[in-house]
Amino acid sequence: MSDPTYTPPKVWTWEGENGGQFASTNRPIAGPTHDKTLPVGEHPFQLYSLATPNGVKVTILFEELLAKGISEAEYDAWLINIGEGDQFGSGFVDINPNSKIPALLDRSGEEPLHLFESGSILVHLAEKFDAFLPKTQPSRAQTLNWLFWQMGSAPFLGGGFGHFYAYAPEKYEYPINRYAMETKRQLDVLDRHLADNRYLAGDEYTIADMATWPWYGALVQGKLYEAGEFLDVASYKHVVRWSEEIAARPAVKRGRRVNRPFGEDHEQVIERHSAADIDKVMAKR
Repeated sequence: MSDPTYTPPKVWTWEGENGGQFASTNRPIAGPTHDKTLPVGEHPFQLYSLATPNGVKVTILFEELLAKGISEAEYDAWLINIGEGDQFGSGFVDINPNSKIPALLDRSGEEPLHLFESGSILVHLAEKFDAFLPKTQPSRAQTLNWLFWQMGSAPFLGGGFGHFYAYAPEKYEYPINRYAMETKRQLDVLDRHLADNRYLAGDEYTIADMATWPWYGALVQGKLYEAGEFLDVASYKHVVRWSEEIAARPAVKRGRRVNRPFGEDHEQVIERHSAADIDKVMAKR
């Protein structure tokens, strides 16, 4: 139930953190809070990120490109600890004025490029290396349709359902019901589509799958918000099938570990500067 005593003021003002996990990552103003220069490695691509679903999208793509033998896609991945406010450092804000991970510095061309928003980064890399984004129709349109479906839909899953179900300081029935309904509707959208398609764009694995799997694949595998039973994710059989197939890909197993300071030892690759950084962690299993 919502608070029946609350009446919104005529003008809202911020009174500081409102409690709940990750409350310190939110504020009503943009810009840096402190000066901090970002580290830079030797590779053409410098990724500044964290292994949240949005961050995992990009590391999966990098590892898939490398698995295809595209050595030009070598990258350094630096940890941005959002719980400690790294995303508000001046160097990070210079790349991404929105202070959200992931952010990418592309130094492979004549002019360095600053890239932010995971969807934009995926399209940029897929076009640059001519991989995982079909050139011909209708596959190209389908890939972009589902990529942008994910970009528009996941905030209802993460900032909506995930926040109120798992992270809010108090449990309220209305927002949990509202966002659970929307999350299940989204799962049904995916399930109906995947009933007739191996991947989101058809028979071809694309950046649409890489963008969607860290959110909805993790959800149906019970690795997001511990909400599998609550949402009855097992009933979305085609999403489960799709999720399991993608989870088994070697590059996905590698990419999901990068910039991961949480989980078990064999899952944690805090920084990534070569393939060996992942190899030695995976060998711990």
